[in-house]
Amino acid sequence: MNAPQAIGQIHWLAVVVAAVAGFPLGALWYGLLFGKPWMAETGITKERAQQANPAKIYGTTLLLNLLIATSLAMFIGASSSLADGLFAGFMAGFTYVAAALGITYLFEMRSFTLWAINAGYQVVVFSIMGAILGAWH
Repeated sequence: MNAPQAIGQIHWLAVVVAAVAGFPLGALWYGLLFGKPWMAETGITKERAQQANPAKIYGTTLLLNLLIATSLAMFIGASSSLADGLFAGFMAGFTYVAAALGITYLFEMRSFTLWAINAGYQVVVFSIMGAILGAWH
């Protein structure tokens, strides 16, 4: 990996694509793959989920994903490869996000299952974002 890049050198289209990449993964992860156990672990019912404000949830998620992708782009650097980006994204997702969630979940006495679902998603989405940013300059 290279030295961090300045914000003015970031490939913004790659950042946007990386940020948006979390949406189809999230639909698959929290729908088809782990939707039922996630709902059981969180206590969220279909009725309660339908009461949510989708504009607020998805709009804020997009902004936060843009922040994440921008930060990853700055750390990955402008001349990294797909493999470099994948590794950086995986390590950020696993050692920063999943580990931090683990500590929080321990103190909140949440289940290992919920941690595995949520942390697993973050590791995969950070890895995908990193791969996109590493490959696309």
